[in-house]
Amino acid sequence: MRAAWVACLLLSSAVAAQDAVDATLLAEINRIPAVDNHMHGDPVDAARAARWKDDSPLGKSRYPDVVALRRANPEWRSAWFALYGYSFDDAELPHLRSLLATKRSTLARAGNNWPSNVLDTAGVEIALLNTVQPGVGQLNGRFRWVPYADPLLRPFAGETSWLGYSGGDLTIAALLKEVGFSRPPPTLTEYRVNIVQALLARWKKSGAVAVKFLCAYARPLDFEVVEEASAAPVYLKGLANPASLSAAETKLLGDYLFGAIAAAAGSQQLAVHIHTGNGDGPWFNNGYANPALLEKQINSRALRNTNFVLVHGGWPWHAVAQAMVDKPNTYADFSAQTFYLGTHQLAAVLRDWLSWQPEKVLFGTDAYSDTDSPLNDWEEKEVLLTSKARRALAIALTAMLQNGEITRERALEIARLVLRDNAMKLYGLAAPVSK
Repeated sequence: MRAAWVACLLLSSAVAAQDAVDATLLAEINRIPAVDNHMHGDPVDAARAARWKDDSPLGKSRYPDVVALRRANPEWRSAWFALYGYSFDDAELPHLRSLLATKRSTLARAGNNWPSNVLDTAGVEIALLNTVQPGVGQLNGRFRWVPYADPLLRPFAGETSWLGYSGGDLTIAALLKEVGFSRPPPTLTEYRVNIVQALLARWKKSGAVAVKFLCAYARPLDFEVVEEASAAPVYLKGLANPASLSAAETKLLGDYLFGAIAAAAGSQQLAVHIHTGNGDGPWFNNGYANPALLEKQINSRALRNTNFVLVHGGWPWHAVAQAMVDKPNTYADFSAQTFYLGTHQLAAVLRDWLSWQPEKVLFGTDAYSDTDSPLNDWEEKEVLLTSKARRALAIALTAMLQNGEITRERALEIARLVLRDNAMKLYGLAAPVSK
């Protein structure tokens, strides 16, 4: 009897320790076609599968990953099942070799439809693709382009990439060529009009819905509000001799150009995405990426018609990001928090955000492929992290329901806002036309 009582006590404690989820609400949330606000999916490319090594189907991390991204995380098996029908409850090497072969054959059969098939499996209708240029399988209504704007901050960098990160291989020389220039024009005004404004108009015409800054990888987000009259002499000095610019002058010119690019984006109805919070790699300077550093620019009158998205929601400054979405032109997504945090911790962040401004919260995965991650690439992340986000959202809303803070109808409305409707409204999206 005592043993039975202890077993019942342990079972009840385990159940109580789990986050409560309203099953009906979760089922409704799982049916919502989502908009992924931020991801880095790969185009169709036969060379990609050729790089995978059969003797190392899980690959090797570049550095120690956070728990959710580790190869030993059993949650990956749910994505493998959804995408490839993986039926084993382990990750033994013979099973993984077979799985990798199945992935290769699945991609080959799907052909150019593979990226859209992945979105279908994840329950994602539209994904905002942050990349230098969309590729094969991404040139349809399922993917909306978000190009990088960072090279525009350094007019005299030429063929040199000053970011040195994903997307950082894009240079100002390449962007100048896009609009018919071989070198920066003779004045700052001409650079603003003939390069910045012309390039953003070109991107808009090509289907872009936003532009992205990942410059926190290379400099702090402390952009000051600078008038063109103050920046113009610095531009002329740099045009004559780029090496003559001091660090302070380079920053001043970059600060001015950030505001000019953001204003041009607003005039084109392009949102401005900014990497905030933790970044890739153990040596990322977190202090550069505090979203509070952006407030001078976002608060400026010149940019009140530009919508900003704090990509990754500023984590670990997620409370700062929450406060900032009070601004009418500021939103936050929780991409990357989907793998920085466990489901319980993500639900806790969402609980606070949804008690504040649920109309300003956007779902995102930050799904990407690493250098060597054959079975943990963008497609597995897209499926796993979307599912995780839905559950975390259900946990947060269930707690609000239990506390009497919202009605069931409002809970489902908030879920739709976060997963879909906020993004559809922000970017003026229309659902893709099915063929």
